Amino acid sequence: MLDLPGLERLLDNLMSAGHAVVGPTVRDGVIVYDTLTGVESLPRGWHDEQRPGYYRLHHRIDENRLFDHTVGPHSWKRFTHPATESQVRISRTPDGRLHFESLVKNPPPTALIGVRPCELAALSVQDRVLADAEHADASYQRRRAAMFVVAVQCGRAGGTCFCADMGTGPRATTGFDLALTELVSSAGTVRWHVEAGSARGAELLGQLPATPAQPSDRQAAEQVWAGTRDQMATRMPAQGVRELLYQKLDDPHWESLESRCLACGNCTAVCPTCYCTRVVDAVDPVGGTAERRQEWESCFNPEFSHLPGGSVRGSIASRYRQWITHKLASWHDQFGSSGCVGCGRCISWCPVGIDITAEVAALRATPAQTHGVTAPSESDHGSC
Repeated sequence: MLDLPGLERLLDNLMSAGHAVVGPTVRDGVIVYDTLTGVESLPRGWHDEQRPGYYRLHHRIDENRLFDHTVGPHSWKRFTHPATESQVRISRTPDGRLHFESLVKNPPPTALIGVRPCELAALSVQDRVLADAEHADASYQRRRAAMFVVAVQCGRAGGTCFCADMGTGPRATTGFDLALTELVSSAGTVRWHVEAGSARGAELLGQLPATPAQPSDRQAAEQVWAGTRDQMATRMPAQGVRELLYQKLDDPHWESLESRCLACGNCTAVCPTCYCTRVVDAVDPVGGTAERRQEWESCFNPEFSHLPGGSVRGSIASRYRQWITHKLASWHDQFGSSGCVGCGRCISWCPVGIDITAEVAALRATPAQTHGVTAPSESDHGSC
């Protein structure tokens, strides 16, 4: 068990070991992930209210919890798979030759503080996509190898969370170095039940002023996990979604999205597993240099599927269908798991409040199509 000075020591030891320590903090009215200077940077007393198309933070001055929030617009992929990454710069030397300079740097050791179970699952998904694939992303591999992960088990469910249905929370059992469960006594004192998930996590825990957990502490932690699961109101069917979506590729319901979805790409930006990118070449004709960058891309952008004959998915309805079908169906075929972890970000941060779980429910409620549609072939999966 750790108390507040023990948690401070945890952050201090990570900083002393050379880690850049990042975690949840309040900025611009939301919980973001940014550099921490100590426990005073954590969102003490803050909790969020979320529902489709809605996010608000509330503060209680008499509340001592540091992790009473759920997830905000940031996901940890901004540290593992940055939105923009410069890769190479090309310049011309005085004698007219081309000089190529790699702009990919070795990442510093980084400690992630407060990673939720659904986010650990998202990191695992991106590991399979970007690190374990046949053509691995070497930059991603280096950043992941340099990370120390301190998870926080969820003590409260957000209004759009459905991780329990996806099997990704509210408690994590793997994927972390240390995992904290926040416990509050009747007097309002906050302590943390700590689990070590790796040898280096156990080594760091041994350096902290921790006290052995008593059976009552373990029981209190289990009550927190069970209580969070019971709070979840948003539901995603646990079985049959992949088959349902393949059967409903031609369902008229998709057309109803044409008048609702803005194709803004918010859902892909906040999603912790979306990984699509584009390559941008920026040329400076005056300075005689060119730079190649990798940037996030969204399958809601009509240019994403543009071929010489035009966009393959010219309608918003077809682009939304592609996104949800890949996320919940063909992702299983490509990577062996769902591409959704139930964090609910795409629901909260959709400006018109489209709810992915409600869309699946609506498709399930319509009569089955009889077009003999089967799972797309590997060549039909695309890059998203």
